[in-house]
Amino acid sequence: MLKQDLGHFIAFLATEKGLAANSISAYKSDLEAFILCLQKYGLTHFQSVQLQHIVAFLAHLKEKGYASSSLSRKLVSIKVLFCFLKRENRVSHNIAAVLESPKLWQLIPQVLSVREMEDLLAQPDTSSPLGARDKALLEVMYGSGLRVSEACGLNLYDVDDTFIKVVGKGQKERMVPIGRRALEAVDYYLLHFRGNVDSDRQSALFVKKNGSRLDRITAWRNIVHYVRQAGIDRKITPHSLRHSFATHLLDNGADLRIIQDLLGHASISSTERYTHLSRAHMQKAFNAFHPRP
Repeated sequence: MLKQDLGHFIAFLATEKGLAANSISAYKSDLEAFILCLQKYGLTHFQSVQLQHIVAFLAHLKEKGYASSSLSRKLVSIKVLFCFLKRENRVSHNIAAVLESPKLWQLIPQVLSVREMEDLLAQPDTSSPLGARDKALLEVMYGSGLRVSEACGLNLYDVDDTFIKVVGKGQKERMVPIGRRALEAVDYYLLHFRGNVDSDRQSALFVKKNGSRLDRITAWRNIVHYVRQAGIDRKITPHSLRHSFATHLLDNGADLRIIQDLLGHASISSTERYTHLSRAHMQKAFNAFHPRP
């Protein structure tokens, strides 16, 4: 039924819309790839397609390096298709109507797998002061879901044995748990390499070689360096660690409201994007689409 409906749609474009052959060919190519994705899920009718299937399809293409312009075109093809299907009563409702390009890109943040995250965390050379600092920084960002600016803004006394005091957007403070591995990395860095540890409660936790506070641009560059060193051939940013933190928590059963509090999101809608990346859906997508799962 999927290919049959696609055939009706292509005929509609040619006879009623009068599109040029090149435009029709582009629609057909985009939608044949989409249908192949749906078949991998075992779907045989467009009526059974859910929003998560569209998101997973486009996420897979983004992972493969497709440009935003190509993804936008494929999304347009899917939206036009579902408009046609709804008009012809082949589906009960148009699930693609709620998707707009800016919203869709927010639903598909770059996320590291657990294995990739472990590889990244193993990159800094902890026998050097800067390596020990970067190891602690990565562990804290991933372990507690901090933005890079929040991590760079940490002071020595913001970290205790169980929690981190984080100053987020709008100078809002929140308390976030710190994991054992992150705490061990911070303790190692402080014990072996962090100089000038005194009673000044405003003394920066992460510092540069000259003793000044680590800035987010330097941290950004260092993280990108470690990503490349780990052999991760994707565009990963410091914010990807935060995305990975939230996604991995969700994968392992954490409540969305708890993740919202940990991330410091004012609205649950900002957190809900991670439901589109949960393991139950995305692992199936990668297993189904990757040539060597």
